[in-house]
Amino acid sequence: MNATNVTAKPKNVKHFFTDNFDLPLGIATITLLAIGFLEVYSASWQYLVNNGLSQYYTIIRQIAWATAGILIAIFLTFFDYHRIRRWIVVIMLITLALLFGVLIFGGSSSGGPQRALFNGSIQPSEFAKLVIILYLCFWLYSKHDVIDQWSFGLIPLMTILGVTAGLILAQPDISAAATIILLGGILFFIAGGKLRQILAVVVVAAVLGLLVVLVYKPARIRLTDYWAGLQNPEHASDQVKWSLEAVINGGVFGVGIGRSTTKFIGLPVAQSDSIFAVITEELGLVGAFALIALYLVILWRGLTISHRAKDDLGKWLAGGITLWIFIEAAINIGVVVNLIPVAGNALPLISAGGSSMVTVLAGIGILMGIARSSKLSPTVSEGSSRGTVVDLRRGDRRRSVSRPVDPTGTH
Repeated sequence: MNATNVTAKPKNVKHFFTDNFDLPLGIATITLLAIGFLEVYSASWQYLVNNGLSQYYTIIRQIAWATAGILIAIFLTFFDYHRIRRWIVVIMLITLALLFGVLIFGGSSSGGPQRALFNGSIQPSEFAKLVIILYLCFWLYSKHDVIDQWSFGLIPLMTILGVTAGLILAQPDISAAATIILLGGILFFIAGGKLRQILAVVVVAAVLGLLVVLVYKPARIRLTDYWAGLQNPEHASDQVKWSLEAVINGGVFGVGIGRSTTKFIGLPVAQSDSIFAVITEELGLVGAFALIALYLVILWRGLTISHRAKDDLGKWLAGGITLWIFIEAAINIGVVVNLIPVAGNALPLISAGGSSMVTVLAGIGILMGIARSSKLSPTVSEGSSRGTVVDLRRGDRRRSVSRPVDPTGTH
């Protein structure tokens, strides 16, 4: 017994740092933040000067939001993610209230859709993406044994998603609403939803998507421009054409940081939606692939954290947050080269915007917290992340997993 105590104490002391942080995830996050600061300043300074503002205005705000996000991430790293359950309903209701508030009090500095509050400082649809992941994970966790029943599983799920996505769509923010629906479907799949239920979700989503295209003119224009761009890049939307020109100008090694020209002569929203085009022009294909590699590191570490999580709740939270961040990056990058229709998704940790920055960093903090919890009291094998989602669904279908631990952490 004494020998056991002797060997237990030095372990925590020896691995103190690695027990609290996932180092590769932290390095990838900090590197992306550094690249983002450089490129946001590069893409915004001349526009600001031309409009009589300080050339440092945007980058100072970006650093301030990132600092707030990092502090929140540190807090969440040491916060037991099970305890979020006590506040999740309140958090969800506040998010819905903010989304509803946008419809009444919202505004836009550019005269476009009303998507923000407080003079454009807060965009609730960005918060909603993380909140819907948290809420659905806790909800699915509590309904684990009856998730395959329509009345307790799919119908309530579609109601939750429908209300949230509907409020976002009314702004209108089509890409954010579609992201919410996609995340809900992914989480339902991870939690073990039956194939026929998942197919029903796909059919309903397809019908709703068709209705959106028929009702909203901007959606029809985006789809038409996308199809035209596939046939001939010269017929694509202006954003895609300028983005492709930036990629061509950058070549293999780029023109150098700060030397992009398309950001000054036509590339729309260069510091946010089109930031990847600026990066590709200034850092070349080498820099673009390095950036993509960093997101792949986040995907790798996030799925590894999900695989090593000590309970299903941790697995689903880590898997949902990781896939959300990676999907956001994939959509933003895909728009630049016309792989998908134009969408307003930010490039995580890079694009200018406080709401996206704080929300993504909060998600990173929860990932770190799950990793820390698993390292301090692991209950599963710390193997490869390969097949994480498959493993989750296999265990769910066979009902062979052990009973969930007490979500309050008092077990």
